[in-house]
Amino acid sequence: MKPLTALILAGFLLVTAVLPAGYAGTDTLRVDRRQEKQQQRIEQGVSSGRLTSKEVQRLQAQQEKIRRMEDKAKADGVLTRKEQVRLNRRQNQASQNIYRKKHNLRRQ
Repeated sequence: MKPLTALILAGFLLVTAVLPAGYAGTDTLRVDRRQEKQQQRIEQGVSSGRLTSKEVQRLQAQQEKIRRMEDKAKADGVLTRKEQVRLNRRQNQASQNIYRKKHNLRRQ
């Protein structure tokens, strides 16, 4: 094999081996940002007294479940469209739960 061909082949193999791992990380940036914002909303609800301790526990458990789903989805290095949709749906549900809990009449 000619040296130039071997070098091109090695470069191609390196890129294809590294690309899927990096790809999963960039796809979940939006998921990670959203998780952070939802966590901030929960913390704001605690500081304002709008969330009870039981509500906080339930919301935190839901956030942890989403984190585990994300870790599982990223485990193979590729976040599929189906996994992305599923994570987004769960985050939508979590966001609605945060809103409802913060705006009900229960106080600490």
